[in-house]
Amino acid sequence: MKILKLDHQSAQLVLSGQKHSTWRLFDDKDLRVGDEVELVDKVDPTDKGSWQIIGVAVITRVVETLLGAITEADAAGYETFNSRAAMLKTYQGYYGSEVTFDTPVKVLTFDFTPVQTVTSFMQAVTPVSSAQWHELKLFGDGGSRGNPGPSASGYILLDMHDHKLVDEGVYLGITTNNQAEYLSLKYGMEEALRRGARILHVHMDSLLVVNQMKGIFKVKNRDLWAVHQTIKDMLPRFEKVTFTHVPREYNRLADAAVNRTLDAESTR
Repeated sequence: MKILKLDHQSAQLVLSGQKHSTWRLFDDKDLRVGDEVELVDKVDPTDKGSWQIIGVAVITRVVETLLGAITEADAAGYETFNSRAAMLKTYQGYYGSEVTFDTPVKVLTFDFTPVQTVTSFMQAVTPVSSAQWHELKLFGDGGSRGNPGPSASGYILLDMHDHKLVDEGVYLGITTNNQAEYLSLKYGMEEALRRGARILHVHMDSLLVVNQMKGIFKVKNRDLWAVHQTIKDMLPRFEKVTFTHVPREYNRLADAAVNRTLDAESTR
């Protein structure tokens, strides 16, 4: 299940029934109507041990617009600002000074069901590892037919003897090729963590993604900022992660997962 993290004040407003929407800039989760997401209260943003899963939200409405075009109706159930300048300053504080009124934003409205018992976020996402899953290889690939156009991510998890454990493709809707590449890495790392992996060897034919994750290239495209940061935030949950660039012919399994997913979507 996908996860949305809220600051403590917002989480408490959701729990009290006063808040039923959230705004997301640089949405890397491709949230849509009908999606179920776990809401996490970041009680202390600097201490993940304090974070708590407070319940499940079902997305009922998605409005895609620009930050400067947000209306009062869009803001209903979320929050209000004394001025548009104050709103801009708030989101620059969250996402960086590059945010402008022309930055895309998703306004998500949801129905919320609280959990019966509050669960520690770290306990929920840190499974017990088995020997087979302790050290894995991840091959990731993404493709866009149009760039931007219909896109998919594919990821393969192998054990250290090259036995295939996971072969997955995810349809993304309309994105760019680079976004699809990054999301293949994100989804593959999330699956590795869910399975209990502690050491991960990433192999991708995208030199851009590999070198940006290594810190050799800067992330200049702001559409990639959020997913890049999400991946960086996952790294400390592993004991070790390596990134290796491989020729396309060595990434055929992940590429096949991408094309299989796109082909299946095109026949619907």
